[in-house]
Amino acid sequence: MAGTAQTAPDDRPDPATEVFLAHRNLLFTVAYEMLGSAADAEDVLQETWLRWVGVDLTTVREQRAYLVRITTRQALARLRTLGRRKESYVGSWLPEPLLTAPDVAEDVELADSVSMAMLLVLETLTPTERAVFVLRDVFDLGYDEIAEAVDKSPATVRQIAHRARGHVAARRPRGVVSAAQTRDALDAFQKATATGDLQGLLDILAPDVVFLGDGGGVKQAVPRPVVGADKVARLLAAGLGRIAELMSVRPAQVNGYPALILQQGDEIDTVLAVRMDDGLVTGLYAVRNPAKLSHMEREVSLRR
Repeated sequence: MAGTAQTAPDDRPDPATEVFLAHRNLLFTVAYEMLGSAADAEDVLQETWLRWVGVDLTTVREQRAYLVRITTRQALARLRTLGRRKESYVGSWLPEPLLTAPDVAEDVELADSVSMAMLLVLETLTPTERAVFVLRDVFDLGYDEIAEAVDKSPATVRQIAHRARGHVAARRPRGVVSAAQTRDALDAFQKATATGDLQGLLDILAPDVVFLGDGGGVKQAVPRPVVGADKVARLLAAGLGRIAELMSVRPAQVNGYPALILQQGDEIDTVLAVRMDDGLVTGLYAVRNPAKLSHMEREVSLRR
């Protein structure tokens, strides 16, 4: 938990801690969807906690709304800083992969909202548009509540939400697919990559499939997007087969969808997130930047 939990005399957390814990998952998801980084989302929660424990709870009418407001403002400030950092980022930038529980995958709408594909769409919004879209379209918060969080009037927030919704609709993934469909296709994809079966890969890749790699200038990765089934299949057949000989490859739930984790000993080398549409792979996102994998390594070790 962000911050050090305070306790009441009967060893129960004090009221401020209880309220924070009750809303922690919501606050983390809001911050993560705004930032695309689990590490930064945790930092935002820490900042939210530090501000929350200094609040007189008797003056707070809506505790959830107050916490969301703090989190949103902290995330907006950090998002603007991250935007400047991304301008000098080496190669393609991808969101930090997030290990998710099976219950997230069962919630199709939530899984889609944290998917790599959707987070990349959200990257094309301005910070305020992103905050408004996440709070309204993902979490269904009221316009008045959002207005307080982003320091805008409700009328302005409605306009921003309409603009952001149209922007996302024009770029968002083609449609929501079930976790079971994705799992079946991923199994076929994993077998094809493990054996270097070029035809098997071509059968599972969409004609306009896109492969993105993020090494952050630290690990080798494709410097720019690779587009098209033939090019992506050859890249995978040549690369993953050799890598699989040196590393363990195992399936996992990442960003609400099945993915592959390539691991060498206790160290995660690559997280390969997969986007499926109509039974075909339409997007492949290979995160290799060690700074973006440290949070997942901790999560994986905790779940062993």
